[in-house]
This record gives sequence, structure tokens and C-alpha cells, in this order.
Amino acid sequence: MAKIRESLIFKLLLGVFIGLIVGYFLDVKKLGFISITSKNAESVIGVINTIKFILGQIINFTIPLIILGFIAPAITKMKANASKMLGTMLVMAYFSSIGAAFLSMVAGYAIIPKLNIVANSEIAKNVIPKLIFKVEIPPVFSVMTALVLALFLGLAVVWTESKTFEKLLDELNNIMLKIVYKIIIPILPFFIASTFTTLAYEGEIIKQFPVFLKVIIIVLVGHFVWLTVLYTIGGIVSGKNPFKLLKSYGPAYLTAVGTMSSAATLPMALSCAKKSGALDEDIADFAIPLGSTIHLCGSVLTEVFFVMTVSKILYGNVPSLGTMILFIILLGIFAVGAPGVPGGTVMASLGIIISVIGFKEEGTGLMLTIFALQDSFGTACNVVGDGALALILNGIFKKDR
Repeated sequence: MAKIRESLIFKLLLGVFIGLIVGYFLDVKKLGFISITSKNAESVIGVINTIKFILGQIINFTIPLIILGFIAPAITKMKANASKMLGTMLVMAYFSSIGAAFLSMVAGYAIIPKLNIVANSEIAKNVIPKLIFKVEIPPVFSVMTALVLALFLGLAVVWTESKTFEKLLDELNNIMLKIVYKIIIPILPFFIASTFTTLAYEGEIIKQFPVFLKVIIIVLVGHFVWLTVLYTIGGIVSGKNPFKLLKSYGPAYLTAVGTMSSAATLPMALSCAKKSGALDEDIADFAIPLGSTIHLCGSVLTEVFFVMTVSKILYGNVPSLGTMILFIILLGIFAVGAPGVPGGTVMASLGIIISVIGFKEEGTGLMLTIFALQDSFGTACNVVGDGALALILNGIFKKDR
């Protein structure tokens, strides 16, 4: 029993449960048998939101450093294969995203016309009080800057055969590993608990979820179907049992559900991938951080189905096949460059939602609303999907042991 209480999955689930319970009772102004005033409830949620903000700042501060500290050293260890692996990973991320999107499109044409969905995007919500105080911890550089710097630095070290920088990057990798295990992973349960508290208090989960329950369930099924496809391919290419890697991703999946961010889940995903023993360590150090930035298959799958659903709700029909194909091809490109943060995919692609699909203000508003309801599950699919791409990469570039 003590072992279960100490496990990370237990702590993450406990964080989700406590967050939902506290948020719900603060919403109804009643904690157990004790009734509280609106002012007191706002004070409590204000404190929790401040904690959430500070923890989020700490996590976000480390993400660019983790990307630099893992990707650059991994490239130096791959030597001649580095450039090939980068190109392969980019191609795989793109085709995984558009593959998931086409699966979603086919399901959309088959299922959406048969659903009787009523739009209800204007559901009353509590407003989260302002932060008690604000301590901003801006990252040293952005995620994309870190990614490009890591790629350039790693490739340059390989090309110049610089032993000094290779050793420095190895030291940086060890330093970032300690930060992940000593700081980031221990605070994740508290960050997840505070996130779900504010969501439950706002009504994002409790009040809005039933409205689009059917659509969200369909999308979740789509996530698992696509993950099955990816891991099957990964098993075939690598010659390994993909379940060995997949079963290790439980903590990462739960973390993604709580953080709603591929970037914020990166430390946990990296830890799960390495502990599985299914991946070469250098492959994991390279593919998992890179995948968290460029591989958003779950978010893309979701966005395609939701675009078709919102179009049916507001305009009476789903977009034409030609329109959807163009949208998917462009969306795959936007997904590779989208930030791995909450809502990053849909925010990055609002331009093509408006220009290609033809959504007006009410369409984008409803799109953002229902996307936010499942964003955590789309992120979780992204994160677990990164492991499948790493497994494929491991099979293509596996080392002689």
C-alpha cells in the first residue's frame, strides 16, 4: 500500500481528484458541511490560482533549457546520422499529423451528419479572481529558439568534431536531468491539482462538458485508434514489442491531461520513455524533446473533427472534401510549427480556419470553446504518440550493441 502511495501515477491521480473536488465545492460555495461566502471562495481560489501561476512559471522556465540540454547532446552522440535523423523526424511528424487528420475527416463525414448536437457555447462561468501577486519567471529564450539553437549547436559540434563542446553538452545534459528529477517532477502533482481546481471552479469541466460529450468521446476513440496505428508501425519497424514502451507512458499521459501542454509534460515524457528500456537512450534524448515541439497528431485529429462539427452546427453543413483536404495539408505544416502549449495548435491555425474553412467570429469562438474542453486529451495523445515516433526512429537508426 505504501508503495502505491509513493507511486507517481497515484500522486497525479490524487492531484486531479483533489483539484476537481475543491474546485466544485468552491463553485457551489460549500466545503463539506461548511458554507462559505462568495468572497471567501474567491479568496481561496485566488490563492490556488497564484500557486498555479508560480508553478507554471517554474515549469515553463525550464522547458527551453531541457530542449537544449537533451537535443543538442543527443545529436553529438549520433555523429553521421544526426542530419538524417532530424529530417526523418520532421517528415514522420508531418505525416503522422496529416494521417490523423485524414482519419478524423473520414470519421467526420460518416458520423457528424447523424449526430443531433445542439450548440451551447454561452454557458455561465465563474471568473477566476486576479492573482494575489504575480512573480513572472520568463524563460531565457523561447521554445522555438531553444529548438533551433539545439539543432544548430549539435550539428555544428558534429561537423567540427569539437570534443570540448561535446563534453560541455554532456555536462549540461546531466545538469538538466537533475533539475527534472529533483524539481520539475515533484511539483507536477501540485500544478495539476491547482489546474483542475480552477477548471472546476470556472465550470469548464462540470458545466460545459455534457454539451459536447458525444463529440469528445468520438475524438477520444480517434486518439486511441491513431495511437494503435503509430505503435503498430513502431513495433514493425523496430522489431520490438511496442507495448513495453506504451505501458510506461501512464504517468506522462496523466501529466499531459493535467498540464494541457506537450512542452510542460516533456520532463515526465522523457522520464517514462527512458525507464521503459525500449528505446536507445540517445534516441530518446533526441526524439522525445523534438516530438514535444513538432508532433501534435492528437490536437490535429481533434481540430479537424471539431471544425467539421462546428461547421455543421452553425452553417448547416460540413465543409466540402476539397476544402478539407486543403485545410489538412496546411494544418499539418502549422502543427509542426505550433507551440506545445495549451491551445497552441488551434491558435496557430486560426488563420486557415478563417480563410480556408470560412469561419466567422461566432465560428472561431465556438471552435475555441469546445477545443478547450478536450485540449488535455489531445495533448496526451500528442505526448504518447511521440514515443511511437521515437520507436520508429530507433528501428531505422538502431545502433549495433
